[in-house]
Amino acid sequence: MRFTLLFILCFVGLTASAQLQLQFWKRKPKQPVVLTAVQALPSQINIGTTKLPNTLPAQNLAYSFFSIEIAEDALLAEAKHNMRFRIYNMASYNFSDLAALYLKQNRFSEAKWYLLQSNTIAREAGNYRHLLDNLYILADIKSKIGEVPLALADLQEAHDAAVDKGMLSDLTIINKKIKYLQTNKTLTTKAELRYADAVEAANSKTAVN
Repeated sequence: MRFTLLFILCFVGLTASAQLQLQFWKRKPKQPVVLTAVQALPSQINIGTTKLPNTLPAQNLAYSFFSIEIAEDALLAEAKHNMRFRIYNMASYNFSDLAALYLKQNRFSEAKWYLLQSNTIAREAGNYRHLLDNLYILADIKSKIGEVPLALADLQEAHDAAVDKGMLSDLTIINKKIKYLQTNKTLTTKAELRYADAVEAANSKTAVN
């Protein structure tokens, strides 16, 4: 009886030990690997070989009132800052940019005013390149609104500055502009005289009849 009981206990002990060893050597399950979008689709996405076009098509975006107002506020704020801290050269360019913005809206009076402010700074700073560019624009504005004599005066100032500073390439441009305005002014005067002569002749015929 004792031997039978001892045999049973030994058998149970061996079975339990075998189960523990099997559980110890059993491989643990791997956690699932979560792939990113690039790892999951390597054939569809290839960042290293992506090529951009050399040139992009030009986009002509119309200026909206809202975008112009934002640009105007930004330029005014920058111009005030530069004037306050005496960064006059940058303020001069701010004024020119404001004038260009107003020209897009045909706001000629405001464009002229800011160009004049820019010119004042450019003269004092000796920035003749900027001065000449502003004078060209001023002359164009004044000729468009019928102020031809004033436009010619601006071009004459540009001519004198170009001669004084040896800016020969500008002289060619200025002389062409002056000649164009003088020719158009002469043609306008002749047309007015012809109209006046025609009216006078018609009045004379009416008086005779």
